This record gives sequence, C-alpha cells and structure tokens, in this order.
Amino acid sequence: MLRGEIGVGKTTFVRAAARALGVVDRVTSPTFTVAQRYEGRLPVGHIDAYRLSGVDDEELGMLLEVAEGAVTFIEWPDALDGVLPEHTLAVRLDHLGGDRRRVSLRGNRPGLDLALRRIRDDARIRHRDTSA
Repeated sequence: MLRGEIGVGKTTFVRAAARALGVVDRVTSPTFTVAQRYEGRLPVGHIDAYRLSGVDDEELGMLLEVAEGAVTFIEWPDALDGVLPEHTLAVRLDHLGGDRRRVSLRGNRPGLDLALRRIRDDARIRHRDTSA
C-alpha cells in the first residue's frame, strides 16, 4: 500500500521494485488504466486507485485478476478499503526537500516489523545514514 502526496515518487518506487523483481518492460503509472501487470521472476501488479471512489464488481474483478499471484503495489489504497487483503505492507513516501525522500514501512503481519527493522538497520549501515 503506497501513500504519499502527488509527485513524491510512488511510481518510481514501484518501477525500482519491479526491476528488482526481474521486470524488463517499461513500468508506467496506471493512473488512467487503473491497473497493469508485468512479468518478471515474480509477477508484479501495479494498481493506481487515485481516480476511484470505490470499486464496483467489474473493477474489483479486474483488480483481483491483476493481483492474483503477484507482488502487488497499490497507490492511493484508501479507495479500496474493505477489499484489501488482511496482511499488507504500508509504504509512506514523504518529501524532505530537493530530491530527498523518507520511506516509512509498516507491516501488519506478525514478525514483519522485525524484518523491516533489520532491513532498515542494514540500509543505514551500508549507506551510512546517521540522520534517523
């Protein structure tokens, strides 16, 4: 679940994650198409719910098809409340000025927060981030 203001880099985040998952196709914002699916080492779903005020049965069917068996990224997920899976990873991106961003991760699955803290600690060590 990707949250952050317009222009903060949500699609750029998805593009990098998709590349890391082996997607070689060009990853673009699905703002107007709502959802796209890419093939890589793992399938990748990319949903942008910005223009949705909710989902009807037809839209829900399309979204579920894109997400089926895929690592799925959902921008502006609030429009999909009530149809999201039980366990998710919340990603919040915030502008810090210039080209700097803060990425906050929060999981709601047992043990996920511990794994995320380990990733954070490893990233801080490797990138010498002493600011947070």
